[in-house]
Amino acid sequence: MRPFYKQCVKFVLFFIATAFLFWLVYRDQDPAELLKMLRDDVNYFWIVVAIVLGVLSHVSRAARWQLLARSMGYRMTFSNSFMGVMIGYFANLAIPRMGELTRCGVVSKYERVPFSKLLGTVVIERVFDVLVLLALTLVVVATQFSRLHLFLETHAGVRERLAGILSSGWAWGGGVALLLALVALVVLARRGIFPARVRSFLSGIKEGLLAVRAVPRKGLFIFHTLFIWLMYYLMLYVCFFSFEFTSHLGPMAGLTVFVLSSYGMVAPVQGGMGAWHFMVIAALMLYLPSGEGVESLTKAFALLTHGTMTVIYILLGVLCLLYLPVYNRKR
Repeated sequence: MRPFYKQCVKFVLFFIATAFLFWLVYRDQDPAELLKMLRDDVNYFWIVVAIVLGVLSHVSRAARWQLLARSMGYRMTFSNSFMGVMIGYFANLAIPRMGELTRCGVVSKYERVPFSKLLGTVVIERVFDVLVLLALTLVVVATQFSRLHLFLETHAGVRERLAGILSSGWAWGGGVALLLALVALVVLARRGIFPARVRSFLSGIKEGLLAVRAVPRKGLFIFHTLFIWLMYYLMLYVCFFSFEFTSHLGPMAGLTVFVLSSYGMVAPVQGGMGAWHFMVIAALMLYLPSGEGVESLTKAFALLTHGTMTVIYILLGVLCLLYLPVYNRKR
């Protein structure tokens, strides 16, 4: 199958999965009631604040990527770094995880940095992001254990899926197989068995992965990593003040919702659609009194906050996609 048609098939399959998850979450919600809440019950000042915080996180991510490129001796401009990041987020709305490859491709074209090296830097970025998410997860587990236990008890499907992953022989076997494959790649590469082109590509990825060791200002790299996640958290938390029913919830409630929603975002669907909404709604219900109309309010909250993020990705992604060749032609 040709690459173009293969990408089209992937897009259609992921879109169907996304639409199905979104339908499952909102199938019992009256659209007219939802629109009324979004029109009459929202303080949109805090949505604007959330947008500003979201843009700041992307600015910081672009600056962090610049640091990694500089550690390999490449002077990537901030503009190309930022536009690459936003184009990558935009690409993720079409096909999950496509953004990482897309941003490396567009920046490699204009900055003349080898694609493989940029891909290595993106992988190491993801490693640090996962470490931060795991640290936040530990904080939430330590401080909100009873509520998380209630979450798993209430949502048996999530509990069973997590238990299945941890106890699955296929999962453990797959992890061991992946580790052995990586070891085999290293051994074969050292023995020079691969063609020169493949060795060059693997060498580039390795250099990108090790770039963090040569970052000239490691403190600044750590600052950007923490700042990115702080902005992610605040972007969600300030949205609590846009609705009266969530305005009284404290920072720890916000952190719990944020961590659970982050796991929804990594689901293999476009932009976390459906999975992210489900996690936010379920997490909010742990902190709100049960009653008529509460679940509808949480659905409006999830729809608005996710929609805010998606609008940022679409608008900035399209603008950067259009301006990127113009900017580099001027250079």
